[in-house]
Amino acid sequence: MVDVQPRQPRRTARLRPVGDGELRLHHRLVHGYRRAYRMAGQGPALVLIHGIGDSSATWAELIPDLARTHTVIAPDLLGHGESDKPRADYSVAAYANGVRDLLGTLDIESATLVGHSLGGGVAMQFAYQFPERTERLILVSAGGVGGEVNPFLRAVSLPGAHLMLSALRLPGMRVNVGLFLRLMRLLDTDLAQDAPELLHLVDALPDATSRSAFVRTLRAVVDWRGQAVTMLDRCYLTEGMPTMLLWGDRDSVVPVRHAHGAHAAMPGSRLEIFEGAGHFPFHSDPARFLSLVEEFTATTSAADWSRERWRELLRAGRPGTAAGQPDTVRSRSAERDLREASERSAT
Repeated sequence: MVDVQPRQPRRTARLRPVGDGELRLHHRLVHGYRRAYRMAGQGPALVLIHGIGDSSATWAELIPDLARTHTVIAPDLLGHGESDKPRADYSVAAYANGVRDLLGTLDIESATLVGHSLGGGVAMQFAYQFPERTERLILVSAGGVGGEVNPFLRAVSLPGAHLMLSALRLPGMRVNVGLFLRLMRLLDTDLAQDAPELLHLVDALPDATSRSAFVRTLRAVVDWRGQAVTMLDRCYLTEGMPTMLLWGDRDSVVPVRHAHGAHAAMPGSRLEIFEGAGHFPFHSDPARFLSLVEEFTATTSAADWSRERWRELLRAGRPGTAAGQPDTVRSRSAERDLREASERSAT
């Protein structure tokens, strides 16, 4: 069930035009690696974190509107887009560190984080590692809150993934894939909602270096069984952190039931479902997405992190546990879910 929460009166924002020059890619050298990012606007910081295989370009159509009231920073994560693609650590925790370090070079002390897919996992990890620097969380079709994931991504985590990704770019293979997508559309499957976007991500891997970075990133979070890391066991720490989850009800990559699970695990969170949308609701209905982000940032106060409160939450532990011991009356299915979550915890 979607929460209906009282809304405060929206503050009147002073809008400013955004020039084309502000939307171009900038670069910073961080730890010897070139990091690409887009930065535009003035006001409270809003960081847009893309998903696996994607880049800051995925937000390009939204940045001008968001930048009228915010300082928008949209990085190309390491191994993605125009950023360097070294043989490096592509874990969720490493990405959170990378976002922190880039913001540090830009003199951004704290921000509202908007994370899509893998970027949602990075945003949650950032909030976990650096709660004092996190004002709000907006999670869009986020990874890291359940085990299920699209079978294609599970397949890419297996040996031989580089060859499979290369084969998808062959002309003959593209014809076959096109026929398959046409069939999916005729059958009105959820996969049909997301397949064109997913194929676009494959097209954005033009060389072996890009494909290698993609596979290394994927294997850090997905294996043949599904998603390999989770933040579910620590979602209770978001208490007091304004959090909104945005999801398409026809998401074929991260099923919408993950949204309901995360919503239940995050105290005080807000859930908005985009009907008919797949894994990219901000592409399917950008006007609604913009309206929700602008309303949420305007009607909520930034999280007021307290070391003492953080310590209290840690000592109390996850709801359903007492003094660090499992609740013996919990159902077997719930116990299994929590045990699997603990096995897949990110650090």
